Amino acid sequence: MAFPIKVCSICSEEFELRPGKPGFANRCPACSEPESATNSANATQRGSNKELDQERRKAMRDLLYRKDS
Repeated sequence: MAFPIKVCSICSEEFELRPGKPGFANRCPACSEPESATNSANATQRGSNKELDQERRKAMRDLLYRKDS
């Protein structure tokens, strides 16, 4: 059984869509590799910004729900 031939949405190269291929189904393996490295870096960065997010939420809540007196 042959694997379907797809065209990469990034570099327009043809590739075989194989089961278990990492990344997106519309990207070739070469274009999918940097994306997976970026995702892990973003996850680490999001975890370290937890305190900043809490402060942002608190400031927005204070601005939205403050009583004008």
